[in-house]
Amino acid sequence: MAKNKTTQTAVSVEDFINTLSDNTKRGDSFSIIELMKKLTGMPPKMWGPSIVGFGTYHYTYASGREGDSPLICFSPRATAIVFYLSENLENRTALLEKLGQHTTGKACIYIKKLEDVNMDILQQMIVNHISHHNE
Repeated sequence: MAKNKTTQTAVSVEDFINTLSDNTKRGDSFSIIELMKKLTGMPPKMWGPSIVGFGTYHYTYASGREGDSPLICFSPRATAIVFYLSENLENRTALLEKLGQHTTGKACIYIKKLEDVNMDILQQMIVNHISHHNE
């Protein structure tokens, strides 16, 4: 069976964030880290070369494929900060309508900067995501 490409690494989260050339994205990333640490009670860890994750959960698909993933994570990409949030989280559509400037993919939410979004709504989405995985 194929091995997961994105696994936890020993790379320093702080060192990774400090490599970001965009000052706003770097500052926003440190703010997101503090928020996720507060909500999870867990330290940040690098997953692959560019994903900052908190905690882990084990998954098994109907196909039999299984592995470990971060409980909650984000990635400061070149064009946006990406939040990996379950597409099945409680009140997702209603919360997205109140979030502020963003775009979405299947299970991803893309923002340019934190000042573009309602932080209370973002926090609720993170809490809902964590609750979804702890059910």
